Amino acid sequence: MTKTKKRNRYTEQFKAEALRAMDARGNRTIADVAKSLGIAEQALHSWKSRAKTLASTSDRGESVEEEVRRLRRELADVKKDRDILVKSIAVFVRERK
Repeated sequence: MTKTKKRNRYTEQFKAEALRAMDARGNRTIADVAKSLGIAEQALHSWKSRAKTLASTSDRGESVEEEVRRLRRELADVKKDRDILVKSIAVFVRERK
């Protein structure tokens, strides 16, 4: 009979603190930091990779938050343009009748 290992779940706050500890490790290795926190070394690597992906900049050199704001403004402009076109089509159709 095999035993299934229960998977640990960590809060985002714990992950952020672990990443800070890893960045401030000085002469300590990632393995040392992981061992001191009681977590798997691979977990630290994956959390670091995920944080790096989230904090990365887009092709335009802007942060993710700035890109979201820009895209929301662009979406609002496109919606306005669409509404104007729909109204102008309705006026055109009425004139042809």
